[in-house]
Amino acid sequence: MYVLELGGQDDAFARREAASAASAVDVLAPGLATARGISDRVRHLAFAHRACALLGTSDPNIESAATLLSAATIDREGSVAVRAVDVRASTGVDTQQAERTLGGVLTDRGFAVDLDNPDHVLYAYFSDPAGDEEGGTGKRCCALGWLAAESVRDFGDRQPTDRPFFQPGSMDPLEARALVNIAGAGPDATILDPMCGTGGLLLEAGLVGADVVGGDAQKKMVSGTHENLTYALDGSGHPDRDAYPEPGEWEVFRSDASALPVADDAVDAAVFDAPYGRQSRIEGELAPLVAGALGEANRVARRCVLVADRDWRDAGTSAGWTVTDYFRRRVHRSLVRHVHVLE
Repeated sequence: MYVLELGGQDDAFARREAASAASAVDVLAPGLATARGISDRVRHLAFAHRACALLGTSDPNIESAATLLSAATIDREGSVAVRAVDVRASTGVDTQQAERTLGGVLTDRGFAVDLDNPDHVLYAYFSDPAGDEEGGTGKRCCALGWLAAESVRDFGDRQPTDRPFFQPGSMDPLEARALVNIAGAGPDATILDPMCGTGGLLLEAGLVGADVVGGDAQKKMVSGTHENLTYALDGSGHPDRDAYPEPGEWEVFRSDASALPVADDAVDAAVFDAPYGRQSRIEGELAPLVAGALGEANRVARRCVLVADRDWRDAGTSAGWTVTDYFRRRVHRSLVRHVHVLE
């Protein structure tokens, strides 16, 4: 069993993304989830920072955590370090004192402490729903776990404005990564974005190893996406080739999202950010456009992740999809993204 340290303020969304890289993901406490197993894809999650092999849980205070650690079976050798986290400042625990106390328990059990280059790192997560201002659910607890995997945190260094082709309103890489992960992006998967815009979703899917296919009705968007994918996947804009799998193959074409030049069942998933009515010059045609894109996505893919500025669940159902998850994600005061996961 593993404990996952979630990021952001929407635990349900973070757990849904984590399920693309871990099995049997479930609620533990605010900012924390459990998983039965994890895969290498944990390293490329957007809203999970770490996965730790769960040692056990206790009440969220230092004394209880120390008692748990003293009684736990530890089948490890070498040096150790302890990292304590007061998740969302929900418990008020003194994390430095927690690290000293738990480090002392490990020292008493014969382990050498090495804060700079330890062989093993023990995380102590203290969390309490009563103190979580984000309204997280679960139980109040301290979860102890040995670090098993950390996600690559390079999103702040990769802004849409850094790409060769940029348009206002481009989705940030953190959100885009989460969406393509939910869609199932990874090696041996093919991901389609039928409204690719500047290519941000395709870029993130390609970085984690998926083959990507993109279409857009506007010639400048097709050309711009081609520039961005060349730069980020094949060129000097790749963030770190040692930290990622080999980028997938990619193709971009000009097309109507409701009449794609793609064979039936040719891709594993479609993911797209539909035009926003307040920004689009095709407000009157938006409903048929989205309905057509959903219908085509159902023809070519087994899963679809639709992002929009409104609720399109009825349109998804009418296009033959089953809505398995739905999230409202606030971007700023005037924009809420509606995320639809369709199977």
